[in-house]
This record gives sequence, C-alpha cells and structure tokens, in this order.
Amino acid sequence: MSAYRKGNIFIISAASGTGKTTLVSRLLANHNGLRVSVSHTTRPPREGEANGVHYHFVSKEEFKSLIAQEAFLEYADVFGNYYGTSAEGVNALAAAGYDVILEIDVQGAAQVRDALPEAVGIFILPPSFDVLAARLNGRGTDGREVIQRRLSKARHEIEQSVLFDYVVVNDDLARAEEDLLHIVNACRLKRSRQLGFIADLLENS
Repeated sequence: MSAYRKGNIFIISAASGTGKTTLVSRLLANHNGLRVSVSHTTRPPREGEANGVHYHFVSKEEFKSLIAQEAFLEYADVFGNYYGTSAEGVNALAAAGYDVILEIDVQGAAQVRDALPEAVGIFILPPSFDVLAARLNGRGTDGREVIQRRLSKARHEIEQSVLFDYVVVNDDLARAEEDLLHIVNACRLKRSRQLGFIADLLENS
C-alpha cells in the first residue's frame, strides 16, 4: 500500500474450474497491499465458506433491493443465482491505497470495463479443455448436468479473453501466481501511478 497513490483495480476472470479462486487466495496470503472485493451472491454457501469472507450471502429479495439502490458496480445472473460487486466497497479500498482484485466472470468484467476504463483485465486460461473437465469433476460439488453446462460455457468465456489486457495460463500454480504478481508490480510502477511520489520528491528536493 502506498501513501502516494490510489490503488489499481484488477479484474481477474476465467472459465469455471480454471483455478482463479485458488490463485487469488494465494496472492492475498503471500503479498501485501492487495485486497479482494467480496462479492454479494444469492447462492447458498458451500462447505467451509463464511459470510463476509468468501461472499456476502443475501436473499434474492435483498439483492434486488441493492440493484434498485444502484449499489453494484456490476451484477449478473449466473446459473440461476445473482452475483454483484459493491461499488462502495471497491472505491473505499482503492482510495485507501490498496490494489483491489475483482474476481468476476466475463459478463461482470465487461460491465466493470465500461464503468472503470482504467481497470486492468487479467484472464486465467486452463492448459487444455481436458484438464478443465478433470478439475470440474474433481471438485465434487456439482452434478454431471451442471458440469456439462459449465464446459459448454467455457469456450465462450475463453473467446472473451481477447478483450483482457493480460492472459495467464494456469498449468502450474506457483508459476501462474508469479506471473500475476509480475503484472501487479508492473502496473504499480507505471508513470501515471507514480506522479504523487514524483511531485513530493521534487517539492522536498
């Protein structure tokens, strides 16, 4: 976190089963100055998920009330459940100097790009569709019909990767994490992000 700048906003998207959530968790655990925007969702919690940590779990009625209040930077209906990103939450973290990760799907990413053109888009790719199918089956959380729907949707999602600024292939977790960190650090070092420090340095020279 820097006292001289507003934080960057990173959109991280991927097809379901690519390992996006695991990668984001590793980044947050191993590197300072990063925060994740905790999304709202109407889906029920999975085993081990905590309200306010993994998601803000709300009813569909509550979610629709928040939509009416224009509380979301983006929101989407994904497989019958709503997901949304709080505009207030993201802006508060960035204003405090944290780099903010938005872990969202391609539909939400498009909405955020429209609202925040300065946001940096990163797409996580699987090494192959066979590996993606194996990962989805290995989760043990979804039935065969849901997995087939996710695989069918994956091709369309991967086609959207051309709209992102960076692409990272997750064939090895450690290497993919390192690639993501390189992107984060490079964005922190952009001239436009260092203007406050430059001005302060010159003023006190």
